[in-house]
Amino acid sequence: MRRFAPTQSGDPMSDQPQYRRILLKLSGEALMGEADYGIDPKVIGRLADEIIAVSNAGVEVGVVIGGGNIFRGEGLAASGMDRVTGDHMGMLATVMNALAMADAIEKRGGYARVMSAIQIHDVAEDFIRRRAIRHIEKGRIALFAAGTGNPFFTTDSAAALRAVEIGADLLLKATKVDGVYTADPAKHADATRYEELSYDEVIQRNLKVMDTAAIALCRDHDMPLRIYDMTVPGNLMRIMRGEAVGTLVSN
Repeated sequence: MRRFAPTQSGDPMSDQPQYRRILLKLSGEALMGEADYGIDPKVIGRLADEIIAVSNAGVEVGVVIGGGNIFRGEGLAASGMDRVTGDHMGMLATVMNALAMADAIEKRGGYARVMSAIQIHDVAEDFIRRRAIRHIEKGRIALFAAGTGNPFFTTDSAAALRAVEIGADLLLKATKVDGVYTADPAKHADATRYEELSYDEVIQRNLKVMDTAAIALCRDHDMPLRIYDMTVPGNLMRIMRGEAVGTLVSN
């Protein structure tokens, strides 16, 4: 599968996008802003603006959003709930977040479609790979909800899976940290940021970039992954233009 390559280091940066198609993974917690629960309208609005901007620049966009701002299956299981039940609740939380993001996008003049891995026809389409690709080819922003549709799999794994399925050129994980560090920069002042890593290095060093299943899937399908700080306005567009923002994980 041919993928578009970013501008190489040292080359002049182009105003034109360096990627044809991306999959953006947003954590549910990112939507909370400074709150303890739920969705901060200002945060989701800013993210919607950035997503629309790259879509309007000609990049085809798929999005996976976690549900940790509402329910996290693993956390519910740790509190005594059946893990499968907890994961199903977490899947529904991701549907809620995807609907909220779709609403924010469309209020700003964008076009969005929510596609769910579990059947919930009154609020979302079923995820069908060819239909998803058709949506993004038409310039619609496809929001993939309900994870993989299976318990025990994280939304990180869902993002890696959807990125491979739609033939993305790049998988992006938006976080509150500007890349991957040797240690937690909030706890270790001497922690340094990696510019680039291989997937095997991430697994061997247990760097917690994504869960191991997601990393292995990206490695096996040669899917580049970039981790960047979503709290800095404009970072997403900078990456699309080829700037080396955050940490790149690849083969």
